[in-house]
Amino acid sequence: MSEHELTDQDEINSKVLRAGRRTYFFDVRSTRAGDYYLTVTESKKFTHDDGSFHYKKHKIYLYKEDFDAFRALLDEMTDYIVQEKGEEVISERHQKDFRRVDPSHNGSTDSTGNYVDLSFDDI
Repeated sequence: MSEHELTDQDEINSKVLRAGRRTYFFDVRSTRAGDYYLTVTESKKFTHDDGSFHYKKHKIYLYKEDFDAFRALLDEMTDYIVQEKGEEVISERHQKDFRRVDPSHNGSTDSTGNYVDLSFDDI
């Protein structure tokens, strides 16, 4: 069995968060012993002057025994930022990458961030 097949087999559940030029992948995977762990991958698109592009990826691995401590620190730090800077304040530098997600809308967005109405017949 190839490593690619093994990787696909070990992936249990996945979710994707698109955030401007960044995309975050949350993947539940399984160890050989059958334990689950989480990988969080940040993928950021970079465009060259000639129009070609590449992605830079950074990945963290989070194991069950670290979930509580990780969650506590993440909550603490995000609460700190919201309290200090407010939820709506985004620097001008990052404003171009920011797109507010409308949780009441189930459609997808086009390249400009506008919602596109899709039905299952379109897929």
